[in-house]
Amino acid sequence: MDHECLRAPAGGVDLKTGTLVLLEQNRDSMMDSDHYEAEKKRFRELYDRADRTGLFQFTDFHSQQGVVLAETVGAAGAVSAWGGFDDAERKMVRFGDPDDIGYEEDFPITVIRIEPKVQKYADKLTHRDFLGTLMNLGIERSVLGDIIVYENTGYLMACSRISAFLMDNISQVRHTAVKLSILDSLPEEARPRVKHMDVNVSSLRLDGMIAHVFHLSRGESKALFSSEKVYIKGMPAKNAAVEPDDGDIISVHGHGKFRFCGVLHETKRGHYVVGVERFV
Repeated sequence: MDHECLRAPAGGVDLKTGTLVLLEQNRDSMMDSDHYEAEKKRFRELYDRADRTGLFQFTDFHSQQGVVLAETVGAAGAVSAWGGFDDAERKMVRFGDPDDIGYEEDFPITVIRIEPKVQKYADKLTHRDFLGTLMNLGIERSVLGDIIVYENTGYLMACSRISAFLMDNISQVRHTAVKLSILDSLPEEARPRVKHMDVNVSSLRLDGMIAHVFHLSRGESKALFSSEKVYIKGMPAKNAAVEPDDGDIISVHGHGKFRFCGVLHETKRGHYVVGVERFV
């Protein structure tokens, strides 16, 4: 069974210490400074508006760098992010604390299924095919979240305000006639799956974990950092000695990705047994 997830391209951050410090120190490599300041200002305005009006404020979809930046502008309870399913890589940000506002409000995300009308005669469709079709409509990338491809069918997370337009204007992907339908949520069978693993490592350095998880030599693992193929929270990690935090998702181009679940226990020899969830 095919199971692909569209990943957003990421900017550059050297993850060595705290996220906020790194964002400030590396903002030129993450995004140009004007764009960085404009994004941060926009997030602050939305945060202040939610606080002032008592109404939730939502952004369009952001890559993980944007989400991390948004989280720096206010208290944790007043800034949340959601992409339509667990482990989505592109997410909307919501400003406003439900405890202060007094109610909950769902993120305005619509799940759209795009499937061939006749699977038997359909092309083999990839996330690139689906994304290309969407971009040819002339819409902004920011109104689109992740695209999951499962069994030759695309599942799109989209801003709700654009869903009617998409439903009316997509009839073909590549050479394949398709039909669209709106779903309540991403089907369970199409969601990313993980394999639980216990990994024995001599230290909590990320290069060692990557070597064990993907069955690489330590040298091969270190080379991935210098070629900027290792990402944490969607941002390149240039320091092979970085120690991930519990819950961090590490992506390695060409190999896959896994979630670091923390230290399970320490061995008598002073090694660590850590839990990871490898996406399969």
